Amino acid sequence: MLCFVFVSQAQEDTDAFLETLNRAIKEKKTDYSYLDTNFKAFKNDTTKMKLFALKSKNVDYLEGESYALNMLGAFYRNKSMYDQAIDKHEIAEELANAANNIDLKVVSLNMLGVVYRRMDLVRSALDYHSEALKLANAEINPSKDLRRSIAVSQNSIGNIYLALKQYDLALVHFNKSLVIERELDNKLGLAINYHNIGYAKEGKGLLEEASFDYKTSLDYNLEIQSKIGEVICYNSIGQIYIKQGKLSIAEIMIKQALEKALKTDDQYYIAPSYINLGWVQYELDEFEDAEKNIKIGLAVAKKSNLKSALIEAYKHLSILNERKGNFDIAMTHYKEYKTLEESITNDRNLHYVNDLIIKYETEDKTNKIKALSNENELVKLKLEQNNRTLLAVFVGLILTGIILFVVYRNRRVKQEKRILLLEQDMLRSQMNPHFIFNSLNSIKLYIINNEKENAVYYLNKFSKLIRKILVANTEKEMSLSDELETMQLYMNIENIRFSNEIDYRVTIEKNLDVDTIKVPSLILQPFLENSLWHGLSSKKDNKQIQVDVKKKSSEYITISITDNGVGRAASSRIKNQKTLKRKSVGIALTKERLTNFSKRFSSDYHMEIYDLLDKYNVPIGTRVIIDIPINEIRLKTA
Repeated sequence: MLCFVFVSQAQEDTDAFLETLNRAIKEKKTDYSYLDTNFKAFKNDTTKMKLFALKSKNVDYLEGESYALNMLGAFYRNKSMYDQAIDKHEIAEELANAANNIDLKVVSLNMLGVVYRRMDLVRSALDYHSEALKLANAEINPSKDLRRSIAVSQNSIGNIYLALKQYDLALVHFNKSLVIERELDNKLGLAINYHNIGYAKEGKGLLEEASFDYKTSLDYNLEIQSKIGEVICYNSIGQIYIKQGKLSIAEIMIKQALEKALKTDDQYYIAPSYINLGWVQYELDEFEDAEKNIKIGLAVAKKSNLKSALIEAYKHLSILNERKGNFDIAMTHYKEYKTLEESITNDRNLHYVNDLIIKYETEDKTNKIKALSNENELVKLKLEQNNRTLLAVFVGLILTGIILFVVYRNRRVKQEKRILLLEQDMLRSQMNPHFIFNSLNSIKLYIINNEKENAVYYLNKFSKLIRKILVANTEKEMSLSDELETMQLYMNIENIRFSNEIDYRVTIEKNLDVDTIKVPSLILQPFLENSLWHGLSSKKDNKQIQVDVKKKSSEYITISITDNGVGRAASSRIKNQKTLKRKSVGIALTKERLTNFSKRFSSDYHMEIYDLLDKYNVPIGTRVIIDIPINEIRLKTA
């Protein structure tokens, strides 16, 4: 009787699928939301998805075939069959391209990124997710599905930063993704982001905060009945309890994780569950069970080539054998752990650096190299055929050299002209007639009101500021100390028009020699101007601007400018309502100047501008973070 019920249910499921399939084939719906809504219940059934792909191919239904292949790819990915997964996603992307369907193309790119991220191929993952994000953001009015894909891209890029242990940068992307998922009320997306935020906080040593985020993620996963999500959360919460010394409850959590992982049959989560169980068991001095479970996890990781799980397994086997007194075995496992960890870390760093290099390579340079290579090959063939052409080739090479020299010189002249124009534009932006007129008017008011001391004080400040601006036009860069002093003068003058309500503060990291650090002249002024006129001008009281100067690495000096204004979205609305609008081109000009300034350094500049939000996601200010390179490229001498 029970068997009959199962057969009946299976038949009903098949009938429902065939009815949905025939309707989709007939109507050939192109939007992703239709496909996902109607086929979500069948997406983990490879037989049904293969039939969907085949039927779609037979009637040239590109969107249907693309969707089905992506679902097959996701299934293979979860079984650690990465080559098959990549093959399906790549074909799905080609079909989405042929159909000119942006939603499906972005989904395919994101899925490829996830596969490569699981394989620890960071650069490829970053390429795919960045391309997906670029495509989605290019849409003026993105659909709900496209906004969901943007959230996936942001989350995935955050995961890449996690792999590189860049926890603060990861949190920025996770929080951006979280905002979108909350707007869409997507509980799966909320669950994923809260877990990732917890992971980043755990990496920073914030165990209590991480535990709270993991439990929030678990609540969402339980609500939507995501078994994989539950496995991930139970493992993560268990790890926190181990680190806090709460071993009994940690063991319970991890055993739950393993039980659920085995039901999913996903090797990516089974391996770490066994390894975590072994970890808590040796902390409880249950060495025999611990070794058994860690070795099971190691075997699963080896079979599926899960490098991260392999690292954890070798690390815990080393600690376990050290506690058992097996020091030779412990050392062997420790060497295996360090070798694999350093290999992955080096690979990741290499991929990351290569990505940055490729990003800034120009197509012109590539074409020039190809052209020269082809020319050299042609010369070689001609020399082999006839020595009499040697003179012609020699003359040709001389002419080529002259042409290249002329082209090089023209580019240098154009570059120098561009630099000059940039500096002139910079001066014009600082010597804005409105700024000068308003500043003099403010000083004039002091004179009219017979406030002689204030008038003389601010007139001295104003004249000193104008002198520094004029000097800056003749010098492309200045010391950081001069820059900060000039900005102090600028804020003093601007603060007159704000009735001296602006609390402007500068904090410099201890032992940082700002006199020797060079920066582009007047580089901070556009950001301070934005904070004043877009962030604080619409605020009634408690107006603050904080400038922090730190040296976070040997490559950069980091300057952050934080205001407690109304935020960029509110500022934009206020600006649109004004009859007279302030035209600001300073940020774009500043980026060009920083790009030009960075060319003689070993690293490029970085800039991030983002809104500060309170716990209710209400804007409470804006922060600009600028990493300015300080290590110049030095040519080797003989």
